[in-house]
Amino acid sequence: MSQSEKNVKESVIEKTKESGILPVIKLKEKDDFLAYAQAMYDGGVRVIEITMTTPGVLEAIEAISYHFKDKLYVGAGTVLDPSSAREVIMHGGSLIVNPCLVPDVIDLANRYNIPVYSGATTPTECFNAMRLGASMIKIFPGELGGPKYITNIKMVFPDINIIPSGGVNIENAAEFIKSGACAVSGARTFMDREKIAEEGLGWVTKQVSKFVEIIKKTKQSLY
Repeated sequence: MSQSEKNVKESVIEKTKESGILPVIKLKEKDDFLAYAQAMYDGGVRVIEITMTTPGVLEAIEAISYHFKDKLYVGAGTVLDPSSAREVIMHGGSLIVNPCLVPDVIDLANRYNIPVYSGATTPTECFNAMRLGASMIKIFPGELGGPKYITNIKMVFPDINIIPSGGVNIENAAEFIKSGACAVSGARTFMDREKIAEEGLGWVTKQVSKFVEIIKKTKQSLY
């Protein structure tokens, strides 16, 4: 494996932690994905995700990857089988995310030296995902146990990189970080169709920027 490929994996993990947020594009129809990606980039993130349930996702990943190069890394979410994971990678995806533990997907991504943020809920699932080589553990749904659950997971697995998703919002993002999460993720909080219709994609930029600032201040207060 070349040094450049190794650096992509390291960079994606590092950039996710730096901004503390992995915003997700999740749409019901094809749209101007480059514009959404640009809006998120302008908000301060350097890694984004597009769900596999979004029509045109592979073409979107390819376009974003080609346009931004290493300025903005793009990955796919809801990747549930190794063939889909390979398609994402072949289209320029730099990250694989799923909502549950899928060993075959982790194995495939590791073979290509691409980071995997593996879904998990229970301590057993977290442990197995770590053992299989997941770069981060996506606690999903995050709202089920809330920040206190993250605290308990970190108590038994102090070295785990946790990124909760599902139910994370402006009001509770800081609490998840204080509880030990290295970043947070979500789609609904960035894909409010009514707000976007009213204010345009500038609303997405402002929303991302708010999260980045909140998480930055929260992390600074912890050191």
